[in-house]
Amino acid sequence: MKKDIFDVLKERGYIYQLTNADEIKNMLNSEEKITFYLGIDPTADSLHIGHFFALMMFSYLQDVGHKGILVIGGATALIGDPSGKSDMRKMLTKEQVQHNFEEVKTLATRFIKVDGDNPAIILNNAQWTNPCSFVDFMREIGTHFNVNKMLSAEAYSKRLEEGGLTFLEMGYMLMQAHDFVYLNKNYGCVLQIGGSDQWGNILAGINLNRKLSYINNEEKDVIFGLTCPLLMTKEGKKMGKTEKGALWVQREKTTVFDFYQYFYNVLDEDTEMLLRLFTRVPINEIESVCRENILKAKRLMAYEITKLVHGKEEADNVLEVTKTLFEKKSASDDMPSVELDYMILENGIKLVELINMVQFINSKSETRRLIQQGGISLNGKKIESIDYVVTKDELQDGYIIIKRGKKNFLKVIFAD
Repeated sequence: MKKDIFDVLKERGYIYQLTNADEIKNMLNSEEKITFYLGIDPTADSLHIGHFFALMMFSYLQDVGHKGILVIGGATALIGDPSGKSDMRKMLTKEQVQHNFEEVKTLATRFIKVDGDNPAIILNNAQWTNPCSFVDFMREIGTHFNVNKMLSAEAYSKRLEEGGLTFLEMGYMLMQAHDFVYLNKNYGCVLQIGGSDQWGNILAGINLNRKLSYINNEEKDVIFGLTCPLLMTKEGKKMGKTEKGALWVQREKTTVFDFYQYFYNVLDEDTEMLLRLFTRVPINEIESVCRENILKAKRLMAYEITKLVHGKEEADNVLEVTKTLFEKKSASDDMPSVELDYMILENGIKLVELINMVQFINSKSETRRLIQQGGISLNGKKIESIDYVVTKDELQDGYIIIKRGKKNFLKVIFAD
């Protein structure tokens, strides 16, 4: 018997907070399809793992016929969401936001359908925000927001605790709330989805819609909110952070090899969760493979997520690269690499300094500790001294390979 979409989402771990569980369940399971939306701010020119969660939920809802709208916040990105931040976000120029908008729009299509049956609509909230004057916006929208209640919201209370909140950031909640009301009025959108860090902003939109309906004596749709949990490891750490920073979709920021290796190297305890969230493998198969062969489960999970984000060809290729590295113990053009000036080796360079230069490990002290523990190798040879000096004699076809632990490699190419 085929499960209703709400039960599928709940079983796989997508559902966390709902404004009205019974009504949302009935809406999503109904033959009569609804319009929903997800907002992403283009504060960077790529997507990271934190965006996967909601985009996967978007995809599931699309697949059963619900109408999806992706709002890329060309207006809200100019302010920056204070949610989860201890300091004000770096302000972007309008040109940067426009560039990021185009990049995010392209990357999002890896997750959601924008053509064929039931295509998603992609909008920029600058389309309806920018034409509105500041005075008109504050009179029409700002008057419905109580500052005391806003400051009690987690997004703002944390910023206050950490040293201050700007008036600019206070406007973010108003703008996102207005987005929801606008989409309801113009597109019949009745559900907003997002990460749990957006819960306060989603509620603000629902409350604004209710107040405007009452004041204008209109019978507007009741609108709803649904969030997925933040992606956390079993240890309670936020998932998606690597030694080089966030785990990005764009291969120029995170290589496909690093992307695959990140997931393959997660804790065994997190494997089943990731298979549930980021693959379409049936639940009974996930439970079986995790119970019987956790290494097979991790390979399946890393491969399927890489395929989802980078496509089958890239996923197949990274498997071959991995096989070459770990089975044949040889180098490959596809492994992560950096290029340095050959003259660096003129008088030799301490390995600790070299590793710090290429940012393969977070700090020199961490590098020294790993060397002392036998965790660093150079061209397959374990390094035992923290004073080890790398010379020209160790080059192999113009490069060396540094290995950290069992599965992390970096090719350092020395160019003339």
